[in-house]
Amino acid sequence: MASLMSRYRNLIFPCQACVRHNSNRVSCAKVDRKYYERLYPTLLVFPNGSTINIRNPQPRQIIQLPIDITKLTPEEQAALRRRRQPKTEIKLEKEIEDNYDRRKYLKYIKK
Repeated sequence: MASLMSRYRNLIFPCQACVRHNSNRVSCAKVDRKYYERLYPTLLVFPNGSTINIRNPQPRQIIQLPIDITKLTPEEQAALRRRRQPKTEIKLEKEIEDNYDRRKYLKYIKK
């Protein structure tokens, strides 16, 4: 009887047969893995603007290498600083002419 029970346990209790414990068990937004199973195609951008396609272990779409500021000329350094600064917005305030006369509309108001 015990051997029959062990054979048909998966048929009698199907929810116990399909339990798998892996890294995706509880995660909803992010898979917490130290190592990924495959390599992902990624675009690598060098500081001079050239690009190559590489295989990356983490799923990233693009990787941009940082620019070494010490190797730039002083003019290029100043241009880079200007690009990195936040742009100031010029706000123009228009003056609205107020020629509204409420006495003109008193005839429409019922007393």
